[in-house]
Amino acid sequence: MKKFINHADDFLEQSLSGLQSAHPELLQVHKDPFFVTRKNINPHKVQIISGGGSGHEPLHTGFIGHGMLDIACPGHIFTSPTPDQMIAAIDYCQPKNGVLMIVKNYSGDVMNFEMASEMIDTKNATILTNDDAAVINSSYTEGKRGVAGTLIVEKVVGSLAESGASLEECQQFGLHANNLCSSIGVALTSCTIPAAGKPTFDIENDQIEFGVGIHGEPGRRREAIREANLIVSDMVEAIFQDFRERDVKIGGNSEFLVVVNGFGATPLSELYLIFNSVTNILNEKQLNIGRSLVGNFTTALDMAGASVTLCLLDDAIRKHWDSSVYTPSLRWGI
Repeated sequence: MKKFINHADDFLEQSLSGLQSAHPELLQVHKDPFFVTRKNINPHKVQIISGGGSGHEPLHTGFIGHGMLDIACPGHIFTSPTPDQMIAAIDYCQPKNGVLMIVKNYSGDVMNFEMASEMIDTKNATILTNDDAAVINSSYTEGKRGVAGTLIVEKVVGSLAESGASLEECQQFGLHANNLCSSIGVALTSCTIPAAGKPTFDIENDQIEFGVGIHGEPGRRREAIREANLIVSDMVEAIFQDFRERDVKIGGNSEFLVVVNGFGATPLSELYLIFNSVTNILNEKQLNIGRSLVGNFTTALDMAGASVTLCLLDDAIRKHWDSSVYTPSLRWGI
């Protein structure tokens, strides 16, 4: 294993310290327990909190700031944050109009955020993201996993919260946006957790894992690598099958936000090639791309691979996607 690392047990602390040093105008890192907040906290708006195991950066700590998150609670690599992190963060921020928890559908995250929800006095609500089209159930979840669609939910709900919307309005909008998102990922290689020092799974050089999870969980199938256009075609078809299962109606005038997300070790040139393939497929279906995002946003350490997320746009989602955002890893309209 080759990584820029000093010691596995203090990797998270040193990484978060670097994050704060790089963006002192945006955020503040708190220790014992770990949580990250905006530098300037507005206690009078609905506060948006998310979190999960580290290793998926910039999700979630990279999305703290105007138009997105107020708080992120990072666990150790691929390990859920603990309830005391959420409780300490909420107590520090003193929200007066409620807290909305955006939680990816992994059993540890769900359990620990639920515990925190029950232990705080602040009014709170939860959005469970479950945009992964790859599986119905896994050892990590009951139901579909929350993956790259989570950043879309965080962006549009964060925008709505900035406008002064109520907790109930923010939750309902987030649930709506989540239902209109679907994602699927393909891995070319495994990832290596620093504490383990070896790949999470073995895969041959001529194979791919279709439908892989962002922690290296098995996908739908393992198959021989093919031309990218063929792989992407299967990815898009899996997403449309998921839309049918979600009863999402797609017509001739439908317009999508398309996110092509790298898992950490895939060159940007390949991500744009994937986006080109998605564009051609949607054009053939006479469907429109209204908004796009290409890059590394929900990673899996050093995994080579990528995911595609489609979000069906409506006027509200488009408005809040386009609204200004200023975070370490997303910023526009400022």
